[in-house]
Amino acid sequence: MDQALSLLRQEQWRLIDQSTTGILMPAIQSFAIDDTLCASVGAHLAPATARTWVHRDTVVLGIQDTKLPHLGEGLEFLHSKGYTPIVRNSGGLAVVLDEGVLNISLIFPEKEKGIDINRGYDAMWMLIRRMFADFGKQIEAREIVGSYCPGSYDLSIGGKKFAGISQRRLRKGVAVQIYLSVEYSGGKRAELIREFYSRTLKGESTKTVYPEIRPDVMGSLSELLETPLTVQDVMLRLMLELKKNSGLIFSGQLTPYEQELLPGYLSRIAERNAPLTKP
Repeated sequence: MDQALSLLRQEQWRLIDQSTTGILMPAIQSFAIDDTLCASVGAHLAPATARTWVHRDTVVLGIQDTKLPHLGEGLEFLHSKGYTPIVRNSGGLAVVLDEGVLNISLIFPEKEKGIDINRGYDAMWMLIRRMFADFGKQIEAREIVGSYCPGSYDLSIGGKKFAGISQRRLRKGVAVQIYLSVEYSGGKRAELIREFYSRTLKGESTKTVYPEIRPDVMGSLSELLETPLTVQDVMLRLMLELKKNSGLIFSGQLTPYEQELLPGYLSRIAERNAPLTKP
């Protein structure tokens, strides 16, 4: 864990807060921004960066989800429920984003020795544990069977998952990303994904193993900590924790160089999403 802590301890942390403004932009833009930040931070043209983002009702699909045998019916279902489906440019499976879900991306440069994959995951796990240490609840990192997008770094309290961590590596930059279910019902989000898989699989066997969703194994932080937390409450906790681990934390936006890079990365993910928007 010492190596994870050393990742959190940066000379400078730039914080790009899009937890409010990001609600107005399409979710594919968020993934393009993280790729852009990987390129600039990886090239040492920007300091280590923490970015926070929130989007309205969106279901983010993994690449494997696009191979579901009845994907079209699942997409129609999501649209009927008011959700916009997109495909991210990395692995994993479907997750739900809404105004009660805070996404945090930590972007680091790959140092000479590189950043081990587990080290990146451990750094995010440590950050979340420290942010909520005052509640005295154990936050575990292990796969929660029955959750959506299950993985070995599912974060849970009392066996109920409230967050999932992923990584994106690009041009000597590493983005460690987490979604935190902060508000509302984690179980209701799980019900949406359970119905999505029911309509897209129809009981057929597939090469990819898709999760059998159990809404009772998922919750939000507000539910699990028995405290009515908001996204902005969690933002404050994040800023305070980053401040403890930095000589300087400052609020920033994309640099002119990053603004030049962004359209290229956005066009790539838009191209990946083009099949989803065809009638």
